[in-house]
Amino acid sequence: MTTSRADDLVQRRREAAAQLEDAMRELAELRRLREVQYDDDEHDPDGVSLSSEWSRLEGLKQTRLDALAAIDAAAARFERGEDGICSVCGQPIAPARLEARPEATTCIRCAR
Repeated sequence: MTTSRADDLVQRRREAAAQLEDAMRELAELRRLREVQYDDDEHDPDGVSLSSEWSRLEGLKQTRLDALAAIDAAAARFERGEDGICSVCGQPIAPARLEARPEATTCIRCAR
């Protein structure tokens, strides 16, 4: 494994953390909006209901948290020297797959 692999993981983590911050910021803004607006907006023909938006943002937040956890797990595997090895068959994971998905734990064959 090269230093660039470690750098890739650090960069991917920064990006995922920034995306999580964005989702959290949007949720906070929605909470403020719900405090001042009547909550029964399900029949509002002018747009998406606050409840629908809340659900979307909560899902987005969870997706971002999951991405961070996967990247952190990949970084831990890298530190232990276990990075780039398929967790199913034990064969090396192709560098192109690791470049595209730094958090990958399986080779392409096992992922199918």
